[in-house]
Amino acid sequence: MERIDPDTFSSLQPEWSLWHFSAERGGLMRRTLVFADFAQAFGFMAQVAVMAEKRNHHPEWFNVYSRVEITLTTHDVQGLSQRDLDLARYIDAVVAGRPQVVSP
Repeated sequence: MERIDPDTFSSLQPEWSLWHFSAERGGLMRRTLVFADFAQAFGFMAQVAVMAEKRNHHPEWFNVYSRVEITLTTHDVQGLSQRDLDLARYIDAVVAGRPQVVSP
């Protein structure tokens, strides 16, 4: 597994327009979602948690009521890796199936 160089973040941005990239901590990506209510937010987190466990790659996240803040980074490479991009794609697909979600 290789670390993605933070200098390449700008080239990734068009595909990942809903994610914010940062060189912080060697490289990470963040996205904030707002759901209709707590049950929807928690359901989303549970769905992603099942896949994250299968992939043995877990997001850092924070939840208050209907808001979920997600940070993806790979601790093993001290920055962003392909595992983060793959999990972000899965998260985006889950969100796409939930039209009531907004990205503030």
